[in-house]
Amino acid sequence: MNFHEIRFPASLSFGSIGGPERRTEVVTLANGFEERNTPWAHSRRRYDAGMGLRSLDDVAALVDFFEARRGQLYGFRWKDWGDFKSSPPSQGVVDGDQLLGMGDESRKDFQLVKTYRSGEHSYFRPIAKPVAGRVHVQVSGDPVQQGVDYEIDVTTGVITFGHPPDLQAEVTAGFEFDVPVRFDIDQIRTSVANFQAGEVPEVPVVEVRV
Repeated sequence: MNFHEIRFPASLSFGSIGGPERRTEVVTLANGFEERNTPWAHSRRRYDAGMGLRSLDDVAALVDFFEARRGQLYGFRWKDWGDFKSSPPSQGVVDGDQLLGMGDESRKDFQLVKTYRSGEHSYFRPIAKPVAGRVHVQVSGDPVQQGVDYEIDVTTGVITFGHPPDLQAEVTAGFEFDVPVRFDIDQIRTSVANFQAGEVPEVPVVEVRV
């Protein structure tokens, strides 16, 4: 896959706007009732990278990054400042934040996931781009050590244990993560005069499946 394991400058993504989108197909029946369905199992996030630009140096940094990615050709990491960790925004990451699964004495691989809950309903979002050094894991409430008890692939978000967790052992993790994205344009139009007047270019960024 065309993907560069590099993060878009976090100082430029700060202040950007964006978030998740869904695709819902709605059919209104003759009796007025609706049938609703979706072809997407997971949401897709969109952002505007232009909103974080504050100086002409920022514009230059954006152009450098855009050119190095060849426009839409190569994906990259993006820090969503509104949703970048396993814990609530006001709290720090701890290794019991998210339940990844239960041990069965044979399973070694566990995918990082983040659960979004509202009432009795939940959405489980796979996390494919954790931040290196910012993942903490525990089994049945006991912290385990990366490099000794498990390894993590920061390009896929898969944790692999050297020894399968015991039967019914809870595997949990706390982590920070990035969103895999690409530019949604192949052209950036900038103007020094417009930027000094307070106008910034629109630079759409869209999440990609990895």
